[in-house]
Amino acid sequence: MSAFDAALPSHRARPLMPPLGAVTAPASALARGSRVDALKARPPKPGEASFFYRDHHFATDTVKVLPGEYYVTTDDMMIMTVLGSCIAACIWDPKVRVGGMNHFMLPDGGADTSGRYGSYAMELLINEMMKLGARRETMQAKVFGGGQVMHTFTTMNVGERNTQFVLDYLQTERIAVISKDVLDIHPRKVCYFPATGKAMVKRLAHSHPETIETQERKGNAAVVATATSGGSVDLF
Repeated sequence: MSAFDAALPSHRARPLMPPLGAVTAPASALARGSRVDALKARPPKPGEASFFYRDHHFATDTVKVLPGEYYVTTDDMMIMTVLGSCIAACIWDPKVRVGGMNHFMLPDGGADTSGRYGSYAMELLINEMMKLGARRETMQAKVFGGGQVMHTFTTMNVGERNTQFVLDYLQTERIAVISKDVLDIHPRKVCYFPATGKAMVKRLAHSHPETIETQERKGNAAVVATATSGGSVDLF
């Protein structure tokens, strides 16, 4: 061994250290990341939302429900969607603490069994909740959307039809509507916390409502940003 080799420090017994300036993520952050990654890797059921991300405003794992989709869970996370004339029903069973949200575009599609239509979307949401132990008689609902956000939709009354449908449906099923933020002219962003039944809604700026309506009809979520516990609706 040369004198140069002998002068080198031995690394055999020395633990490896991160490079100077490297940032080591805390265990909680790694755990959060692994949950989002696990949710992304899980094959979704037909119609189930699958766009998962970390929401930094609320500091929680989140799934975005696109038009025609639903999501049901008992996890402590957030379900989010953006609405124009569409409706989102947020249903919660306080006894088993399971909650879910759907996002439908029209009341009925006839023979078309798709989550874009309320008649199918409501049954799908309720049935998926019942698979996790929820019961119809203990469910509570919060309803959002149905806005008239485009003048061209006035004669069609899409928002009004959607709103009337979901309220009639829930009354027939004897599911109490404990709060709602519907109709008017505003697009809305809805954030729902299924572990607690809390929902929040933000009425969005009305400068480009056609963007939301166009993307709802195409079956895509609008690219716009940021809106309740118990029976209230909190604005944010």
